[in-house]
Amino acid sequence: MDIYIFGAKATAAGLYKALSALDPEKRVRAFLVSDHEGNPSKIWGCKVRTLAEITDSEKKDVLVYTAVPELIHKEIKELLEVNGFSNILMLDSRMEADIMGQYFEAEGRFKSVHQLGVPDMNVSVPGLTVYAASFYRDKPLENPPLMPDYVKKLYLGCDGAQADGIDISGQADFYDNTGNNISCKNPNRCEMTAHYWVWKNRLETADEYVGICHYRRILELSDDDLRRIRSNDVDVVLPYPMIHYPSCRIQHTWYVPEKDWDLLVRVVRELYPEYGDRFDAIFDAPEFYNYNMLLAKKNVFADYCAWLYPILDRIEELSVPKGSDRHDRYTAYLSESLTTLYFMVNLNGLNIYHTGRLLFT
Repeated sequence: MDIYIFGAKATAAGLYKALSALDPEKRVRAFLVSDHEGNPSKIWGCKVRTLAEITDSEKKDVLVYTAVPELIHKEIKELLEVNGFSNILMLDSRMEADIMGQYFEAEGRFKSVHQLGVPDMNVSVPGLTVYAASFYRDKPLENPPLMPDYVKKLYLGCDGAQADGIDISGQADFYDNTGNNISCKNPNRCEMTAHYWVWKNRLETADEYVGICHYRRILELSDDDLRRIRSNDVDVVLPYPMIHYPSCRIQHTWYVPEKDWDLLVRVVRELYPEYGDRFDAIFDAPEFYNYNMLLAKKNVFADYCAWLYPILDRIEELSVPKGSDRHDRYTAYLSESLTTLYFMVNLNGLNIYHTGRLLFT
């Protein structure tokens, strides 16, 4: 079957890689976009074409995968139908996770927690708390999920809410302006004020594992998966990496100025030369850990945070203008690159497994 992939960013690039490897009989004719602005002309040799460039005869007997965020699925489906496409598959996060899991399993890379085998039912679910990072101005979800009991809402940017005179009491389980915190840095750090708060305030609990998810994104983990994690002494569970074209270095160009990226490189090489030595090779590869989501043993989480925050602090100190004078989320975006760097360097040193990340709308 011939197919088109609507989209030309990481989800689309990953889907192309996976389908090409898993089902060679599915020939991807092209990537489809609304217009060429901001998009490459080809992705791994496959053309990127606008909807207007596709003739009526090229629309027959073809399946279109929509590899774009679910938040715009309805809009994109209507756009495709208006342009004469009728056989449309809306790729949601659960389908994407399944496809990418199969792809990485076939490649023998980025091991899946679901492939650890039948869990020992005599092993109980480990003690864990996953903190759902939620900004006090987040829009309510139209279809809120029923979260597991171990997921607790952690409100972020609470210093800003108080400064704005907004009453957020009773709306979350925890607040990022209590205890040892950096809530005041939320305009730049975003969900990284959640990581910091958990690191400094919640690692003395009886939990074996702690995690960070988002109010609209969560790692796909069943109770059986949690038993697998404990039975196999898993150190950390991460979402499957996203695949960026031509390499994951491109990710930062969408969100942060080049001068900030250059500063990141400088600071990593200044503080952690051994990571600086691996920097270019890791970011010249296509795989990237988006979203700063994870489930980790408490000591692994602490080591990761102790490594990461000195880098962010030094970047803020050297930034022009300084981080305290900015509100553009640049250190939050850079922290995704740091998460990628840290765990890619430690893929063999830590017992790392992966799962899908589910998105709710």
